[in-house]
Amino acid sequence: MGVSVKICGITDRPALDAALGGGARFVGMVFYPPSPRSLSHDAAGTLARAVPARVERVGVFVDPRDDDLLATLARVPLDLIQLHGNEDVGRIEAVRALTGKRVIKAIKVARAEDVAAAASFAATADWLLYDAKVPSGQGLGLPGGNAIAFDWTLLSGHAAKGREGWILSGGLSAENVGEAIRITGAGAVDVSSGVENAPGHKDPGAIRAFLKAAGAA
Repeated sequence: MGVSVKICGITDRPALDAALGGGARFVGMVFYPPSPRSLSHDAAGTLARAVPARVERVGVFVDPRDDDLLATLARVPLDLIQLHGNEDVGRIEAVRALTGKRVIKAIKVARAEDVAAAASFAATADWLLYDAKVPSGQGLGLPGGNAIAFDWTLLSGHAAKGREGWILSGGLSAENVGEAIRITGAGAVDVSSGVENAPGHKDPGAIRAFLKAAGAA
């Protein structure tokens, strides 16, 4: 089985078509207004309805309220909810019960202790996604999509997984994804800023190159 790829922060049809044509398993749409990748419900709904059944649609939220989740799901067909804030185990369980959707929980990593702490989510989240913990003053000031990597050796042999598995994220690109997979043993990877030519604007060529590189790994 090859490496699964999630292209996250898609905002337009050319990016979506590149992801679908290149064999992405997941496509992510962001619902967090401070992000340059955040979409309206109408725009996201149009994109989500163009995704074939073989590809899973992920909605990315940061500490969402119940009414925000329900309002989004009323307009946008999603398969998974990604929680990228400070949500605890109880909140993951509540979100699953509220929405009936599977959950990806983002784990922010800077040290070995962060990786060890992920084990507390393993029995609750469907997927764990390991992303870089952004140092103060760096990146875009967002919870994710900051083009910052962490020390991949922290995950080698130590990554807890959710019910379905775990995903590597943070600073990945076509140039380094092969090495990242080799070091971590990741069976799934996530990219956003690494396939952009400007914050919030995906480059279809970069998406195709990333999918090819991940597939080769």
